[in-house]
Formats: sequence, structure tokens, C-alpha cells
Amino acid sequence: MKIHLLDGTYELFRHFYAMPRQADRDGHEVAAIVGVLSSVLAMLEGGATHIGVATDHVIESFRNDLWPGYKTSEGVEPELLAQFHPLEDALRDVGVVVWAMVEFEADDALASAAQRAAENPAVEQVIICTPDKDLSQCITDDRVVQFDRRKREQRNERGVKERFGVGPASIPDYLALVGDSADGFPGVPGWGEKAASTILAVYPHLERIPPSSASWGVPVRGAARLSSALEANRELALLFRRLATLRDDVKVFADVDELRWRGPRPAFQDRAQRLGVPGLWERARRIPLMD
Repeated sequence: MKIHLLDGTYELFRHFYAMPRQADRDGHEVAAIVGVLSSVLAMLEGGATHIGVATDHVIESFRNDLWPGYKTSEGVEPELLAQFHPLEDALRDVGVVVWAMVEFEADDALASAAQRAAENPAVEQVIICTPDKDLSQCITDDRVVQFDRRKREQRNERGVKERFGVGPASIPDYLALVGDSADGFPGVPGWGEKAASTILAVYPHLERIPPSSASWGVPVRGAARLSSALEANRELALLFRRLATLRDDVKVFADVDELRWRGPRPAFQDRAQRLGVPGLWERARRIPLMD
């Protein structure tokens, strides 16, 4: 079996900015919800049998206590925020498992689910459906892969190395050096992608990078300046790596069979009506259940 793990928060953002506005019968904006539901049904129609969706029930997490600049809900359009919780309920009605994160983030749930699923010998492959570079740290050979559904691009461990110049295990260190504007931490001053990938290809983790650039053994432009910046900000870099490191201890499922899709709940018929798209119910009930 193949396990599909979907980043529900990313999907909601993606559809919110891609689709024309649409109101439900009560006048609430629901276009993004409808878009995500249609997308999930397309996965099931395409043969997906086991699906888990992770969402950010709230955008803030434990990481906000570690770094004051970490991402928050500030600046997110109210019409988008208002669709977060209704999306979770709608996904449950369509029959898929939802992990709604409060203390942790959706990415932590995806990382935990990927690791747990990969431990099961009955699982042929785990497919993490998100382009988020954070999730690249979870990739393992061709067994756990990342799939960008918008671009239709799949990335395995070799693909991670081709994209970032380092393996999955070094992704948190890479992000600690270069920063992650989406998550709200800046990285180490002066460090860019090329320098980070060059050094981490030789010294995979921050602790292993020699304090003096004279010991690096690889040519890096501005090495002395970069070395000085890292030494002056080493504790900060370690904090950024902690921010970038996904947790793998989130409670997600006890058995992968919990992720098997068994059809829509009866409540989905009424929900589709209230959303103004009764055709979603017709699509869902026509999808054959796979053994």
C-alpha cells in the first residue's frame, strides 16, 4: 500500500489564492474549502487508498515561545483564517483522517506520520504531499518521498541532494544557516545557499563545522567572513536549527489501517449542499472502495 500525507494548511492557502471567491448558502467564503475537498476527491479517484491530512488548527505553536519572530497568524486574511476550522470538519465528513495541530505544527504531524508509516513493512511508499522544504528532512531513499501536487514533481533522497546540495539529515542545519522567511527566522548573517550547501556537504551538521575557515578544506567565497559570522552567532544558529527540526513524536495513528478511506460519512451530503456544491457528494459516493 501507499500512504498519502497531505499538508492541509498549504492546500488551503494554495486554493484560497488560486480560486475565484465563492460563498456558501449562509454567505460565508468557502472557495478554498471547496478547492481542497475537490483536490482530495481527485486523489481518491486517482487510486489513493490511505490518506492523512495535517492542519494548523492555530498557526502559532511551541516554536513561538522559542523565537519571537516566528510566524503567526498576523497578516493572514480574515476570509482565509475563517476557513481553517470548517475545512477540518469538512475533511472529516468526506472520510479522511485529520490531525489538527495546536501545540505542534502540521509539518510535525506529517513528519511523525511519515516515520511511523515507513516503519510498517506492509507500506510500499510514503508520499508527503507538500512542496515545503522543511519536509525534505523526512525523505528516505525512494521509500519516503515528497510530492508537489501543483507542479506534479516528486522528490526522493537524490532529488533533495540535487536541490539543496545536502542530504535530508542536513536540511535543518541548512535552514539554520540560510534562514526561512516563511517561518520567520533569518539564518546566520552572510550565509547563502551556495556557501551552506558547500560546507554542509563536508560537515553535515553545525557542530562539525570547524571554528576557523582555515580548516574547512573547501573553497568558499568570503570564508573568513562566514566563519566569523557563524562563530559570533553559533548559539543562534543552533536555535534556528531547533526551529527547523520537525518533531516526530506527535500522536497521529496506532496503525496505518486507520488511514484507509472507507467512503464519505452521511453528513457529507448535507455539508456539500450547504457549501453550494452538491456535486462533491455525488463524486465522493461514486468512488469505489479499494481492498
